[in-house]
Amino acid sequence: MPKGTLYLIPVPLAENAAAKSFTPYLVDTINNITEYIVENEKTARKFLKEAGLKTAQSELLIHDYGKHNRGNSLGYFFAGLESGKSVGLMSEAGCPGVADPGAEIVAEAHKRGISVVPLVGPSSILLALMASGFNGQSFTFHGYIPIDKAERSKRVKELESLSTRNDQTQIFIETPFRNNSMLEEVLKSCNPKTKLCIACDVTAETEFIKTMNIESWRKQVPDLHKRPTIYLLFHS
Repeated sequence: MPKGTLYLIPVPLAENAAAKSFTPYLVDTINNITEYIVENEKTARKFLKEAGLKTAQSELLIHDYGKHNRGNSLGYFFAGLESGKSVGLMSEAGCPGVADPGAEIVAEAHKRGISVVPLVGPSSILLALMASGFNGQSFTFHGYIPIDKAERSKRVKELESLSTRNDQTQIFIETPFRNNSMLEEVLKSCNPKTKLCIACDVTAETEFIKTMNIESWRKQVPDLHKRPTIYLLFHS
């Protein structure tokens, strides 16, 4: 029996941003799938409804891949795929598998010889890079950097040095409630001429994306508390 296909379904990054995220192919796909692996069931069901799901929600089989359900055998999530059913994988927001634990599911699909099909949708990392004006030919996404103040300061300086040495954009993130302390560290640790792009609330109605050098940012520090933010450093 042929195996099913794992579809990677991007989810809007912000409230009221659904129309920016949907494509006709995505809508067709979700209406041909009745099984999903998701990071958050409530978010997933809301997204499917907004995207134009015609299937009754009661007919959906949704596997919760939240943080309390990781670390065990992944076989449970693959019964449908192994029996020939196509399954959708969804993150909490943005693209599954990118800065997202869903990468484990994708890796397992490849091990099992299951086809993986990524759908078009929003990635805050790439959208921020596009809008930064920085080097888009060479860039690195580092995810979260250390919380400890000394380690964080050291890491920020390392990223600035990497950017200078490699002519490369350095991209990182922080938990939203720590954003202001992160920004404070970047402004304290970096060279005044280093450029920083702050991409905040990407695709939301409150979207804020701006690139300036550190010296200029020090004169007008934005409040980023509890606002999803991408930081990009560039110093060539």
